[in-house]
Amino acid sequence: MRTLVKTLFISVLLSLILKTGKSQTDTASKGFLPITNDVFWDTKDGHPIYSQGGGIFRFKDPESGIEKYYWYGAQYKESASYRNDPSVTPPRDNFVSVTCYTSTDLVNWESKGDVLTRDEMDKHQHTRWAGRLGVAYIKDINKYALFIQHNAEVLVAVSDSPNGPFTWHQRINMKEMIGTSNTGDQTVFTDEDTGISYLVYSYGKGRHKIYISEIGVKDGKVGLLDCTQVYKGAGREGNCMFKYNGKYYLFASNLYGWDSSYAYYLVADNIRGPYTPTDEMLIVRGSEADYAHVTQTGFFVKVKGSKQETVIYCGDRWANFAGNGLGYNQWCPLSFDGDTPYFNSLSAWNLNPTTGEWTVGRGNNYVKNGSFEADRRRIPSPVKPVQEQLLGWATTIIEGTALSVSDSTSPSLNYFNTQQDRQSVIGEKSLQISDIVNFKRKIVQTIESSPYVDVEDGSYTLTAKIRNSDGFPRLEMYAESNGKIMKKSISRSNGAWTTITIDKIPVKNGRVDIGFVAEGNAGAFCYVDDISLVKN
Repeated sequence: MRTLVKTLFISVLLSLILKTGKSQTDTASKGFLPITNDVFWDTKDGHPIYSQGGGIFRFKDPESGIEKYYWYGAQYKESASYRNDPSVTPPRDNFVSVTCYTSTDLVNWESKGDVLTRDEMDKHQHTRWAGRLGVAYIKDINKYALFIQHNAEVLVAVSDSPNGPFTWHQRINMKEMIGTSNTGDQTVFTDEDTGISYLVYSYGKGRHKIYISEIGVKDGKVGLLDCTQVYKGAGREGNCMFKYNGKYYLFASNLYGWDSSYAYYLVADNIRGPYTPTDEMLIVRGSEADYAHVTQTGFFVKVKGSKQETVIYCGDRWANFAGNGLGYNQWCPLSFDGDTPYFNSLSAWNLNPTTGEWTVGRGNNYVKNGSFEADRRRIPSPVKPVQEQLLGWATTIIEGTALSVSDSTSPSLNYFNTQQDRQSVIGEKSLQISDIVNFKRKIVQTIESSPYVDVEDGSYTLTAKIRNSDGFPRLEMYAESNGKIMKKSISRSNGAWTTITIDKIPVKNGRVDIGFVAEGNAGAFCYVDDISLVKN
């Protein structure tokens, strides 16, 4: 099994490399470096990057004297097992260590190893859970402080160097400050204009309040100096923030466990608020069609280049605990319309770490939710989130059983892949086309230029993987742009997952519709997964 999965992963990676090679060659000479999502990331010397629930900070490396990006995050035992065999979603998480990686360009990373080990933590209290962490430089004592959730409290560990090792300093019980001993979720944010660091966190039960506390020295210990409540409303987690054009942006996600969700935000002129709109977080435009590229809000890093500032959304994909596809870290650039942020969901893009500019990568997949991992439940779903359609897709029932969130006879639009399926396709879910009666159905996604990413005129290739029964008088994949339709008919059953392709699709005027048309007999089924539309 493991060999089959590795073969699948290598084939996907090679495909991405072949598709992005020209773009990478073209952009490298101009100082642009490629960032590829939906794959597992490695250090520059080829070792796996295991970093979740953390943050990136800028510190001077004491060994070289060079200011670098320092990326701290949690490593879990299941991260390695899922990467080795993505056909199985592990049932639980087991914390291993806090890792540290450094880079000068945000693309080529060097491992500094484990900077806080479980052994160090277990010397003082057995670790049941650890995660959600960040590091702040404490100028008053010239030390670096790592804040991490540890069991039901917040652990502070300190080091003389950003390279670690960090050692146990104190645990903070948050009950006196907010009413629960633990934080719901937390990150560390450092204001680049003042050098002051803050802990951004939510209430430990229900996560319906968000707080900000300044980090500093109190009673001889590194801790939290104050507590300001900045939000009270619907439950939120994955709390994190950045500063852009003098304003503070507070982001969070829904309470969906390890699954992805919309990205939400508030904005303020002062870090302690007031944040607007008051107690009602807005959905970030661009994150709707695929739940922020199938992630939960993680943290942000800002590139202050010679030509522009680019804010990078660094989303956590908890694939090892939720089966949400490949890769744990998904980074996408934000754009701004005045004070309003816009999420650019890209699978491949290029960053110039010197100028701060970014471009779309040639291998970018323009399909949103193409592996159907954004939908955390069977759709239609009568429970949170109440949802009739697959995210990013529109299904029209021409004949057959009607869709309904409240009727148990409604056909299910997604299929939960078996372990055997997942040796051939990515993630836990796929599109399902089936009904208990004879049916006619059309499934479509409209792909068009956004305010910040153009769907350029040119030739594109549409691919998908299918597994289907017989009993389809008509079953086809299609693409339509500027009045021209190209089709791929599936004329026979496919007991094993099979790749189908429509090549040389002429896309014009920044828009193309892609999808499937099915006319099936009662009980006939077709599963579809891993859909991509890539410019040739």
